[in-house]
Amino acid sequence: MPRHDFQPGKLIAGLFLTAAGVLYLGAALGGWEVEWFAVIPLVTVGLVLAGVAGTATYAIRRRQRPHPTDSGSP
Repeated sequence: MPRHDFQPGKLIAGLFLTAAGVLYLGAALGGWEVEWFAVIPLVTVGLVLAGVAGTATYAIRRRQRPHPTDSGSP
């Protein structure tokens, strides 16, 4: 059994931010030429996809959670 819940939103955000870092690293080492504004769409798309994945995960887990019964209310 896993120690914590899998969170795909954080995974997606991490992958896109790592890709942005790799682009800048490649440019810094002289491997290729990357314009400064090229990373903005990459990071934006990654954060939007992470938000969608996080929202979907929350909705699915909320639906699967057992609901408490109303005992004690007249």
